[in-house]
Amino acid sequence: MPKLMLKFEAAFIREVKLEKSSYALGRKPDNDIVLDNPAVSGHHCKLYESGGTWFVEDLNSTNGTFVNGRKVLKAGLKPGDIVTLVKYSLVFGESSLAPEKAPEPQLPPQRGRPPQGGIEVLENPADDRKDFELTALSTYIGKSAQAAIPYKSGGLFGGGPELAAVITLRPEGYYLNPIKEGYAKYNGNPLNEKVMLNDDDVIEVGSTRFRFFVKK
Repeated sequence: MPKLMLKFEAAFIREVKLEKSSYALGRKPDNDIVLDNPAVSGHHCKLYESGGTWFVEDLNSTNGTFVNGRKVLKAGLKPGDIVTLVKYSLVFGESSLAPEKAPEPQLPPQRGRPPQGGIEVLENPADDRKDFELTALSTYIGKSAQAAIPYKSGGLFGGGPELAAVITLRPEGYYLNPIKEGYAKYNGNPLNEKVMLNDDDVIEVGSTRFRFFVKK
């Protein structure tokens, strides 16, 4: 069965089985695959099967649809092709591209590994947990099952993205990356681009406040 591996920058989000003959992709919630990012058009593109071949077709999006780095209006897909929409990548394949429920890979002990980082909940926890160790290469903050760190929605109606941000572990340190740009805050400022985390930085997602810390 054809599948898509959905990634945000270098971070894996989820695998999508293409069980229907057509899928709409975009920012608005009525899409089959919602990409909650302001740079993604409301209805950005569609994927559909015709004559045994899967195609991607741009829907007059603002920032374009790309296949293997080339901007396209419509293109057939073969296994291994990468469809790019702004910061999202969708790898097309005919077999399983990522193990379900697989644990995040860990960085092996090595010289130059950054000090162990963690997240402490300062205000409005989403559950009973107060601390989270950052040992995975990608740790998501969100409301979906993919997120290791949950947050409590703010506002009257309690909305908020399923995945708001991701903390990535690299040899030089930890980075905070927005998935929905501007939703999370970093030291009081809207998070619109990747930032490197330092000890005691404050992260706000919805009504939950977190503190990043480095274990001594």
